Amino acid sequence: MSTLLRSILLSLAGLLWLQNAALADGPFVAAFDRFSEHGDISLRLSGQMLLSELSCTACHSTDAVELQAKGGPSLDGAGSSLQREWVRQFLLAPSQQKPGTTMPHLLNHLPPGERMAAAEALTAFLMTQIKAFPELKATGVNPIPSQFWKRGDIQQGQALYHRIGCVACHDADPAYETADLKPSPIDAMLDQLEPDEIAELGLAGAARQVKSVPHSALARKYTHQSLTYFLLNPASVRPGGRMPSLKLTAMDAAHVAAWLMSRDNNATDDVRAPDSHRNQETLPDALVTKGRQLFQTLRCSSCHSISGETKPMPARSLAMLNPAAETSCLAGSERQVALPDYSFSAKQIDALVEALGHPADPASHQDAERMKLTMLKLNCYACHERDGLGSIGRFRKAYFETVQHIDIGDEGRLPPSLTHVGRKLKVPWIADVLNGKATVRPHMYIRMPEFPKPQIGELPTALAKADHPQPVRSEQQVFGSLKGLAEDGRILMDVGCVQCHAFRGETLPGSVGVDLEGVADRIHPEWFREFLENPGALKSRTRMPTFFPNGKSQVTDLLHGDMPQQIAAMWAYTKNLSTLPLPQQIEQVRSHNFELTPQQRPIVLRTFMPVAGTHAIAVGFPQHIHVAFDAEQVRFAEAWKGRFLDAQGTWFSRFTPPAEPLAESTMALPAAVPVAPLDRADAVWPDTAEAAGIRFGGYRLTADGVPVFLYRADCLHVEDTMQPDGKETLKRRITILRSSEDSSRSAMFLLHAGKSLEPVADTGMRNAAGLTVTVDRTVAGAAGLRTSNGQTQWLLPIPAKAEVTIEVSYTW
Repeated sequence: MSTLLRSILLSLAGLLWLQNAALADGPFVAAFDRFSEHGDISLRLSGQMLLSELSCTACHSTDAVELQAKGGPSLDGAGSSLQREWVRQFLLAPSQQKPGTTMPHLLNHLPPGERMAAAEALTAFLMTQIKAFPELKATGVNPIPSQFWKRGDIQQGQALYHRIGCVACHDADPAYETADLKPSPIDAMLDQLEPDEIAELGLAGAARQVKSVPHSALARKYTHQSLTYFLLNPASVRPGGRMPSLKLTAMDAAHVAAWLMSRDNNATDDVRAPDSHRNQETLPDALVTKGRQLFQTLRCSSCHSISGETKPMPARSLAMLNPAAETSCLAGSERQVALPDYSFSAKQIDALVEALGHPADPASHQDAERMKLTMLKLNCYACHERDGLGSIGRFRKAYFETVQHIDIGDEGRLPPSLTHVGRKLKVPWIADVLNGKATVRPHMYIRMPEFPKPQIGELPTALAKADHPQPVRSEQQVFGSLKGLAEDGRILMDVGCVQCHAFRGETLPGSVGVDLEGVADRIHPEWFREFLENPGALKSRTRMPTFFPNGKSQVTDLLHGDMPQQIAAMWAYTKNLSTLPLPQQIEQVRSHNFELTPQQRPIVLRTFMPVAGTHAIAVGFPQHIHVAFDAEQVRFAEAWKGRFLDAQGTWFSRFTPPAEPLAESTMALPAAVPVAPLDRADAVWPDTAEAAGIRFGGYRLTADGVPVFLYRADCLHVEDTMQPDGKETLKRRITILRSSEDSSRSAMFLLHAGKSLEPVADTGMRNAAGLTVTVDRTVAGAAGLRTSNGQTQWLLPIPAKAEVTIEVSYTW
């Protein structure tokens, strides 16, 4: 099948799915659709989930904490964030604008003419709710360009969306190419079985297609700015926490927003601009007043917060509701009078009736049920399996990749199982994970989302109580005395642990596993002991081997081969890892490591690099700020701060893989030749060294060991060097010598380039990536901006002198 035909078929499949989703009955609640519709959870629990997710208890009060309403988004900044026409259309027909929305139709009981007028008035009122977007502060690690929300890259946004976990809940782009992954044994078996055989084996849930939480028409709902800020901090708009934070940087959010907006065929600035301006139109006071009155009489403030608007008095309490009443939210739209119209499915009505008939008792509601309900509401089961329920759907697994696509099986690639997690992890660590403060799996692209603290509630404690009803045994009770055991534990780590695990961030080559530093802060001692005794008993299909087969140690000359003592020694070592030597194998590798660390003088290394190419010359400086020169395209290619390079691939593997900067982030320098002789000032800037007539002439070293790169561009002889000016700035010095044979030819020096450039003070320019270039006032006054090949360029005419020296500073 051709790639084009495959893409067309996948796109058609995606459109058909979206069409089916739009035609589905009832509001879409992810966990209800996945589990309740198929009888995987009880009808009562399903109904309790709906009571919260559909915000029934926002009007009908209850003392049951677990049934508290999810609530709707805050509307404080609706006029700043939402498109006016989208709001009007959404109020007229919520489920048409967003298939599956949990927002009920509040105007359905009105005649068509009154309905239109009410929607117009409510929209006018909401458009007066103006709120400034928060001011973000940039740091050296997290630069934030001016108007960063306009600078998102669609391709980067697409990659982030499909890698970091968005597709656990939302639909993927059918045309997005994933890595080829070997199917798990269960998935391979499911491909061979018939549906009835799958059901017989109890694998229907694992084989099932999991529907996605639908998006609105995002480009018609938001502006680039409002969507970007929403992705940065979802809880500021949706405090209910069903959309968690994925801990995006400002530019991450801009990239994802750019891609999401691009999915709408009408997502162009020309289309959005008129509607954005409409938001700012002066609206008749009478219309706004009518809208505000409707906001109160329709009880909108029960679910939505707006500054200055008070919540209405509660309606009849949940315990007093009669599901069989002719006039109720369950009765159907044709009999409703000024009541929310949810258009429930028959299954949803059955579940709600069951829950109303058997309300939760806050005094006796079991911890396990409360915990399960919270996990259903927060859609934890979209990623995690617990007690046979949930996990990543089999058709989504391909989107969960490891860094560099290292094959460590589903256990190392997919979110971990939460079965017995309360026995394993300590409550403070569970809370830190849910609050986004803890991670030990840097090899995974997917990010553990961060939930608002009020929504997490007692979940960490509930998990612990459900999985560990007996009092937790202390370290002393499990291991006895640990005195003098740590060194033995260090020796035992070399038996096998170092083959997979990191220790204080240090690993053997090729190791990809959880860092064992801090184990004692994360894990209960009793679980640690039981897991080492028999890993498979606690984690099915784990890749963790047993080092004590049949309860016997394989290291008989240490601690007399006593298994409990050896496990205690391993605990003692990991508990004190931050202050103890690393395992011997790692120490040996470190003593022979090939990381280059500049100390007194710069280090110059010819190598292969991903950005600087196959003719890269990397220059490392003791100030921990470094640069790479591309000798093929004759340009400085990238810069970075922190550690320099690992030379093992260069010295022994010969460029496989290419040498990458040992830094969390790098800064790309303008991807163009720096100097070009131009016959006309408006001539197209050459895109390669060959087109510019530039020939590289090697480099010479200064007395301090700094390389000066030499090249010739037609009549120009160039000496180009870059070195640190402090710890945060690189200073470039370019000396240009003109040949006497052609000293009058026009030539330009490229100071800066990017999709857009913005002035910084009077003497600098910053591009969308956050790279700022600064020169002195004389140079800035002579330079000018122009657009060429889709790039904004800051160009300096090179004076017709025999020798010119230019100094440029780079910061990010």
